[in-house]
Amino acid sequence: MNIIKLDAINSTNDYLKGLLQRQFVENFTIVTAENQTSGRGQMGSEWKIESGKNLTFSVLIKDLLLEINHIFHLNVAVAVSIIETLSELEIKDCAIKWPNDILAEGKKVGGVLIENSIKSDGEIFSIIGIGLNINQKNFENLPKASSLSVLKNCEFDKEEILISIAKNLNRNISLIMNKNTTEIWKKYHSKLYKKGVPMPFEGKDGKKFMGIIQGVDQAGKLNVILENDTVKSFDIKEVSLLY
Repeated sequence: MNIIKLDAINSTNDYLKGLLQRQFVENFTIVTAENQTSGRGQMGSEWKIESGKNLTFSVLIKDLLLEINHIFHLNVAVAVSIIETLSELEIKDCAIKWPNDILAEGKKVGGVLIENSIKSDGEIFSIIGIGLNINQKNFENLPKASSLSVLKNCEFDKEEILISIAKNLNRNISLIMNKNTTEIWKKYHSKLYKKGVPMPFEGKDGKKFMGIIQGVDQAGKLNVILENDTVKSFDIKEVSLLY
């Protein structure tokens, strides 16, 4: 496992992408930064953190040989790996809010952004960006955000958490490579936030409706049972869960 530690960078994902263009980069290389000035979330949303308090890192995954229509297996493996680490730390009520927000006790403590690049020969390179709130205490104007430190009332060793996530991810990636994804998906669905519970949603047209999360399909779409008992699949940013 090759770990590159940086003090400050605009984005660990962008740094890793630039490194790939300039030189050979070992599979499973990790780039971590104490301060990330231009971190991004899903669909370009900004990810702001307090310098030195949290974990922000990116992981290069290549030679995974995923079929493009099964690429969400990687998202599932990453989310499950983080949840497994939080469970080891005895963080309560951990959940995955589709597609890849990490919650604990109903508060957002982390997020994942995966950027995939497909070469002409069909090989897929994936850069996994992970942000996890560790020791930050103040989340002004972010009522739905929290950190492990706030939830457990103690300080955590960021390096130990990084190594734990990396080990879990390595194991779960191996399962994907061996085409053994059933258990990972089972864990993902067992931690899927509000699965099976009637909840309000808002579509991209601004209209609100009630529905029940049935699960996530292998393409990464959220399957929701509507009030008329039909099931509708939603892609990322087509629908928001109101909570």
